[in-house]
Amino acid sequence: MLYLIAEYLGFPGVLNVIRYLSFRTGGAVATALFIGLLIGPKFIGWLRVRQGKGQPIRADGPQTHLAKRGTPTMGGLMILTAMTLSVLLWMDVRNPYVWACLFVTLGFGCIGFLDDYDKVRKASTAGVSGRMRLALEFLIAGIASWMIVQQNGTMLYVPFFSNIAIDLGYFYVAFAAFTIVAFGNAVNLTDGLDGLATMPVIIASVAFMVIVYLAGNAIYSGYLGIPFVRGAGELAILCGAIAGAGLAFLWFNAPPAAVFMGDTGSLALGGALGAIAVTAHHEIVLGIIGGLFVMEALSVIIQVFFYKRTGRRVFRMAPIHHHFEQLGWSEPTVVIRFWIISLVLALAGLSTLKLR
Repeated sequence: MLYLIAEYLGFPGVLNVIRYLSFRTGGAVATALFIGLLIGPKFIGWLRVRQGKGQPIRADGPQTHLAKRGTPTMGGLMILTAMTLSVLLWMDVRNPYVWACLFVTLGFGCIGFLDDYDKVRKASTAGVSGRMRLALEFLIAGIASWMIVQQNGTMLYVPFFSNIAIDLGYFYVAFAAFTIVAFGNAVNLTDGLDGLATMPVIIASVAFMVIVYLAGNAIYSGYLGIPFVRGAGELAILCGAIAGAGLAFLWFNAPPAAVFMGDTGSLALGGALGAIAVTAHHEIVLGIIGGLFVMEALSVIIQVFFYKRTGRRVFRMAPIHHHFEQLGWSEPTVVIRFWIISLVLALAGLSTLKLR
């Protein structure tokens, strides 16, 4: 919004800095952080009053988690509020990619909200049915993928190699939708310990902030041998807003958490990262940068697959962060070590930009 106003006025005087994407990205980070910290205390108090007993805790989960009863959930609403206001303030509202990614983020956030609300209302860990959730997620992701494809084509680019791409045709829409839905649910599965999902999301957002900035610049993308996507740089503002809102939420989510993100936040943020990766044609790199989330999702798939067929468990408990808790690791130990893994994977993913 500020960009259009400054452009209309001809970027006079100090407003000239608004023309620079780097400035607006920094502004998005600061704005989302400020809004999140500002609304956090009252928002958490309102959730605590409205929810009463807070988020239901799994009876079959680690016994140490039972002490968290009464902690309010749906903290993702705080993240989405701060992020959305920041993006709308700093983005070029004519950019179709930002609208497509916002559509996924807010759409997935609504699905997560319905799930969280159902759990709190029933005082049960069983929310909206899995089939219903997936159907709605694929509908939203499919529409967004179609919007993106109309702008930047249907090519699947292979990292580590220059000029190697596969034209999937309109099958790419299905592939892109699957990527968005899969990553949304992977982040959702990771959100099981205080701060566990938040920091890796921030790290992945910063990594993709760099990627979309480079992909949206013809000179940089040509030098690095990555696909040039005109207008993708504007998504750096969305990445910055996610990072800023995430940092604000982490202030309140740090152990012991005053509020949980809930499906409202984790599903939305995962979907946002998936949509950003699809837009930048870095879907495979997303699997590297977000490798922690992939690992968490795979641990659940492996556990369920082997248990149904053999009656035995591969892990003591899934997702895998609970496995390490069962091995005797304290919650802060699991969280911080997983943060380190996430940072290393993000650096590995960024290294693919030059290894081509």
